[in-house]
Amino acid sequence: MPSFHELFLTHCASKGMFAVSRLPLADHCTFYYQESNPTEIYDLKALNGKQGFLFAPFIASKEHPILLMEKAEVTSCELKLSASLNDLKLSEVSNIADHYLYTFNTFHTALKEKLFQKLVLARFVKVEVCEFDLEQLFLTACQLYPCQHIALVSSPQSGTWLMATPEILLEKQQGELWQTMALAGTMHKTEAEQEWSEKNKQEHEYVSTYILNCLAKYADTINVSDPYTAVAANLAHLRTDISFIPRDEQRIGDLLADLHPTPAVCGIPKEKAKEFIIANEGMDRSYYSGFVGSLNMGGETHLYVSLRCMQIMKDSCRLYAGGGLLAESCVESEWKETEAKLQTMRKLLL
Repeated sequence: MPSFHELFLTHCASKGMFAVSRLPLADHCTFYYQESNPTEIYDLKALNGKQGFLFAPFIASKEHPILLMEKAEVTSCELKLSASLNDLKLSEVSNIADHYLYTFNTFHTALKEKLFQKLVLARFVKVEVCEFDLEQLFLTACQLYPCQHIALVSSPQSGTWLMATPEILLEKQQGELWQTMALAGTMHKTEAEQEWSEKNKQEHEYVSTYILNCLAKYADTINVSDPYTAVAANLAHLRTDISFIPRDEQRIGDLLADLHPTPAVCGIPKEKAKEFIIANEGMDRSYYSGFVGSLNMGGETHLYVSLRCMQIMKDSCRLYAGGGLLAESCVESEWKETEAKLQTMRKLLL
């Protein structure tokens, strides 16, 4: 069996689309490679009955299509990682950027005027890097973040992206039971013993309610856990686990179209929030806050929201982070939250 290094060199030098994925707590990773162009999709409903490796943007467009490797070569290999690295430390928070302050005020005004219940405001920072070692970046992410889904995806259409995401969009491992989660509400993990604020609880409740309402159209059996604190890298989140049995697995594309983007990355009401974000956020999210993973491959599905993202370019990269805003939000705490989220990918560049 080829080693990780051999597989990585082979696929990284290829002209097709490739992805390498390490699921949470796994001791192996899976390579997906397709020499021919991936299928480009612009409506998630078109995924009904499909299978393959998916890379979907925040909002599908001609510039950022949903990419599906339907004919991927799939190879798994063992991951041999060195001893654990030092834990993440909370770095000094930078001053609030003028653009973020302006955009926050635009979003916050719309929330205070009750045009929305929730909006998610994202931003990116650009980091100049002389040279990237993609293989080492992936391995370091796997080492630092054993409980997160680590995915590296590269294609001519999307460019190259690395993610270390804690959030399941849809997952099915065996049998007929599927899983998803509501993951909203954030604090630094050193504060995780504190009581969650009413703002965080409300934000989480919005996401949970939205997901359950979506699932009610497709499933009769739905099980919901109580909210609990889950740690991912240097952050703690409020999490609710949800499992369900769909009436028709051939309609998973329809379910994805209803679910994505959830209020955890977009807002409420969904369509109006998408339009507002596009018009006012002041950046192109591209594949950040989309989703990534395998769909109906070998009877399993592992789709994760594309969070803690690094978009890798020739001599620089963009690190993305966002936060959910309510009418009660204040700019200082929201900026601090995005700074903490950016540390997940910044740590890999040290």
